[in-house]
Amino acid sequence: MDWIRRTVNMIKIEAIVREEKYEEVKEALARIHVNGMTVSQVMGCGTQHGYTEYVRGQEVEVNMLPKIKFEIVVSNEDWANKTIEAICQAAYTGEVGDGKIFTYKLDNAMKIRTRETGEKAINE
Repeated sequence: MDWIRRTVNMIKIEAIVREEKYEEVKEALARIHVNGMTVSQVMGCGTQHGYTEYVRGQEVEVNMLPKIKFEIVVSNEDWANKTIEAICQAAYTGEVGDGKIFTYKLDNAMKIRTRETGEKAINE
């Protein structure tokens, strides 16, 4: 396809946070006018190591914990920095398990309905 070409410095941000921080992160993103996002319920583990519970009298180690994953695409590094800062402030508890943020450089994006690409595809 000829639409596949490098455009602006779009950045994808993936933030994995505690379930109970969902509303706070969503509100923080709305305050800085980041409205387009995908949110998923995911399971994960890290240094938090989960917990032990008893099921039918058997001890069970639960190391995959429920988390919320935010996926956001922004048009440049300034927006990426603002977005990451908002997520960090909203998701922070200071405890193990607060989450992680990953960033990726994107070559392009396309809005299927209009076929707009690049910034036009993500800003409208």
